[in-house]
Amino acid sequence: MATFVLERIVPAPPAAVFDVSLDVDLHVASQSSRGERAVAGKTTGRLGEGDEVTWSARHFGLRFRLSSVVFDVQRPLRFRDRQTKGPFASFVHTHDFTPVDGGTLMRDTIEFRSPLGAIGQLVDKTIMRRHLIAVITERNDAISRHFS
Repeated sequence: MATFVLERIVPAPPAAVFDVSLDVDLHVASQSSRGERAVAGKTTGRLGEGDEVTWSARHFGLRFRLSSVVFDVQRPLRFRDRQTKGPFASFVHTHDFTPVDGGTLMRDTIEFRSPLGAIGQLVDKTIMRRHLIAVITERNDAISRHFS
């Protein structure tokens, strides 16, 4: 399983950052460069415990669909989402929100595994990790801009 962690300070209280992080519309806007849209499940508004959504987006020039479910919601400190159907053998995203001077420390922990065994592990190390960091960074940029 490949893992990475991204952290940033967002100039807003944890509850506000938490809520915006669950907003489908902000997520779609943040991923417009990939043509992402919510196509099934809860397709607009704020996600909550047990909500499912299917995303459609272009990555590496191909259109992919990924369905996920939100779980372990502990407002305003944490929530998680995991792929229920899609291109990964496994994908879990943990979102943590910690109050700090000047706002909220937003921490994203991504654990993922591509299919195809050893070939997938090589893809994860050489391509996928860097790609996912760019995707999550772009989303986090939009969250930060929301509070600017």
